[in-house]
Amino acid sequence: MNPLVELAGAGYAYEDGPAVLTGVDFAIAEGRALVLLGRNGSGKTTLMRLLSGGLQPGSGELRLDGTPVRYDRAGLTRLRTAVQLVVQDPDDQLFAASVEQDVSFGPMNLGLPAEEVRARVDSALAALDITGLRDRPTHLLSYGQRKRAAIAGAVAMAPRVLILDEPTAGLDPDGQERLLDTLAGLRSRGTTVVMATHDVDLAVRWADDAAVLTPAGVRFGPAARLLADPDLLAGAGLRQAWSPAVAAFLRARDLLAPDAPGPGTPEALAAWR
Repeated sequence: MNPLVELAGAGYAYEDGPAVLTGVDFAIAEGRALVLLGRNGSGKTTLMRLLSGGLQPGSGELRLDGTPVRYDRAGLTRLRTAVQLVVQDPDDQLFAASVEQDVSFGPMNLGLPAEEVRARVDSALAALDITGLRDRPTHLLSYGQRKRAAIAGAVAMAPRVLILDEPTAGLDPDGQERLLDTLAGLRSRGTTVVMATHDVDLAVRWADDAAVLTPAGVRFGPAARLLADPDLLAGAGLRQAWSPAVAAFLRARDLLAPDAPGPGTPEALAAWR
């Protein structure tokens, strides 16, 4: 599959600081669910900002549809029309008086006709199941509602890639499941989703591909394989997911055959998802 968005040899260092990322290579393929994992300070936020055009690589390059991204007005408009980032705290993203005004801001900024803006807002509100909140003041929304409103604002831009920073953080279990159902619906409509999270169990359940940020660099590959590697996860400051941990426990006690497709194998993890 040809990548939609690709980092090639990308690195970044903040002013007067050491390199945060060095030589990063990975691609976001259409239709795949990609998870970004790493401890606090590992560079996940920097990586997401590189992918969405908020930062320009100090080395290497970002490509969209195989073409290097230009960081002039036209190039960034092209990128941000295709790639949208939703930050972790919805209060950092919501600013308009009502939900409808906030969700419509991006499409209006593109200069779209009023009819197209209304259609996009209607579709985004429906996709996030918040049509009934259209006229609600944003400051009167619950935390989960604010999360959904912030995502709706990105969805209204009709991006090909939607990047979410810790989207399930702060949500109760029911809210998490509803959000995951929403993301499944967006994927079924053709949106490729990237999620940054600390929740390895969620990552194992949800992702096709994984990028794990460690002090040694970024490891990229199939999620079922990478997230069953306890040494890799330990190096990234992450705990092992329960499914591979159960498999290791059972095998250590001869309760599961080494070649059995039990918990923790790529086959089992893929079936579980």
